[in-house]
Amino acid sequence: MWKLIRSRRLLLGLVGLAFMSLAPTLPAGAAKAPARVVSMNLCTDQLAMLLAAPGQLFSVSHLAADPGSSALAGEAARYRLNIGLAEEVFLMKPDLVLDGTFSTSPTASMLQRLGIRVEKFAPEASFDDVAENILRMGRLLGQEERAQEMVATLEKGLDDLASSAVPGLTVATYASNSYTTGKGSLSEAVIEAAGLTNLGSKLGIRGAGRLPLEILVLSLPDIVTNDTPTYEAPALAQENFVHPAYRAVLERAQTAPVPASNWICGGPFNLVAAAILQNAAKAAVQSGKHREK
Repeated sequence: MWKLIRSRRLLLGLVGLAFMSLAPTLPAGAAKAPARVVSMNLCTDQLAMLLAAPGQLFSVSHLAADPGSSALAGEAARYRLNIGLAEEVFLMKPDLVLDGTFSTSPTASMLQRLGIRVEKFAPEASFDDVAENILRMGRLLGQEERAQEMVATLEKGLDDLASSAVPGLTVATYASNSYTTGKGSLSEAVIEAAGLTNLGSKLGIRGAGRLPLEILVLSLPDIVTNDTPTYEAPALAQENFVHPAYRAVLERAQTAPVPASNWICGGPFNLVAAAILQNAAKAAVQSGKHREK
């Protein structure tokens, strides 16, 4: 059975491939591969950190160093951090800038007008999207072989998850301000990879939307994700977490502490999120909580 410890070792192994001293250098025939890359987007940050050759990636966004958002926050210290300002990035003299389709558009446009190559990546909503972005990043960096290996490892992890699925259980993602995820989200892809059903999708939510506490209570999910970071001071956005009704839901359901950093962006760390959900599903079956509906 796919175990959480195996998925964590997988992630560490993939990160190690990117940073080990014997990591492969750029192929001899890849003369046009960029030598000084700057990433301005959290998701491109992480793919670039995993795939770039030593010395090839110069800067990543400041979000890459935030452990609440980035699965590779510890590795981000190896690079100069940027906040996505055109002047800042221009002075770094990159020959390739990586960005997302929904972030820092004015900066990207200005850099392009200044003659700097900018490549934008769309956010992932499926594991096909994740694989496509990994392969594209590999091509851009001249690291096609490493990208193909990463995709092969990802596909093997998905096969392992499918073989150890516990079907018939429902997962509710529940965050600050009662937000949840539904159809067309990466979270749903992770939930489905774990062999589970996303409550948000059952309720007709697309992308991200609000899940009223009353609906959460009435829906009786088998599993509730509950790794939302808390603030030092009281916050209205998190009042839903202290409500007695929410506490009653947690008493009845199995909790799954999926770090947000493991499914904000696409990458091998998505397998860690799916493994946590599968472990929660196994615990729910063993405890009989899923039979209380």
